[in-house]
Amino acid sequence: MKKFFANLRSFDAYPKTTEDFSIKTFQGAAITIICFTIMTLLFWMELINYMSPNVTEELFVDTSRNPHIQINLDIVVPSISCDFLSLDAMDSSGEQHLQIDHNIYKRRLDLEGRPIEEPKKEDITIPSKKPQESENKTECGSCYGAAIDPKRCCNTCEDVREAYRERRWAFPDNPENISQCKDEHFNEKLTTAFSQGCQIYGSLVVNRVSGSFHIAPGRSFSVNHVHVHDVQPFSSASFNTSHRIRHITFGTNIDSESHNPLKNTIATATEGATMFQYHIKLVPTMYVRMDGTIITSSQYSVTKHQKVISIMSGESGMPGAFFQYELSPLMVKRTERSRSFGHFATNVCAIIGGVYTVAGLIDSMLYNSIKFMQKIELGKLH
Repeated sequence: MKKFFANLRSFDAYPKTTEDFSIKTFQGAAITIICFTIMTLLFWMELINYMSPNVTEELFVDTSRNPHIQINLDIVVPSISCDFLSLDAMDSSGEQHLQIDHNIYKRRLDLEGRPIEEPKKEDITIPSKKPQESENKTECGSCYGAAIDPKRCCNTCEDVREAYRERRWAFPDNPENISQCKDEHFNEKLTTAFSQGCQIYGSLVVNRVSGSFHIAPGRSFSVNHVHVHDVQPFSSASFNTSHRIRHITFGTNIDSESHNPLKNTIATATEGATMFQYHIKLVPTMYVRMDGTIITSSQYSVTKHQKVISIMSGESGMPGAFFQYELSPLMVKRTERSRSFGHFATNVCAIIGGVYTVAGLIDSMLYNSIKFMQKIELGKLH
């Protein structure tokens, strides 16, 4: 056994020198400290990289069968009251969603952007019915001569407005003279039209086809399949459509630059009747997490444009913020996978061995250079 262990020493790849022949220098100590600092930093970076999942990307044709897409938005219009703003959406299939607010909250703000009251949510899919209307079902309200059908009844302010639209008559500037419109307190709304702001936020679900949505002043309605906004008693130039987009995302809300490039976008109108247009290209994205959870979202790019609507120049359009989106036929799939421990161990060994070897070369060069300079000073160099 003694002979075996004696022969085994010949395989030692790390021969040791006795302490009598080792020389410790100040530059060697400095290099050692720097060496261990670099090793620690690189090891920590490699450990963080190992702990984070490895994400692979695939690109393929989108064959998902989800018939709808969710739009999440949060937009602040600082100088138009909520009473004079409406959110509408329509898609390429022809379906229109006028005055979408059943999934959207509106919050009144002062001109400094501070909330005045709690946000309100209205559900237009379930018409509100007042008790007096159910009790007086036989009562027929007047349409003030606007009804084409003489037997038509106008029991609400909206019925009167609809009759005026069909006649193409201008609705009275003071609707409180109409008995059906007294409960709207229209004169009070006029006084706050430009002394308040509005925050519109929430989500809406639309068909999974290309379409658009917009926030524009005035009450929206459709006449002969034409989308119209009634801004009476004001003119379009009276509305300052400057706005701030806090976020707009499609699908599951993911805080990423590629998923929310419009985050904190500020659009300023230098004059009235300004139309802001945002052309959005959507790329559906699927995330498969390490635990098997699937998240469906969309990345998008956007092109911005703005113009002033002038009737004299024949410009078409209306003031507001208009968002048009198109869906890409391709889908991006990102899959999270755990990283290999063998790869991590290999990198750690490479870091330790590489830094130690390079530091040893630098220390040897410095030591020999200093010895060379000392020999020159003593005149022992031959």
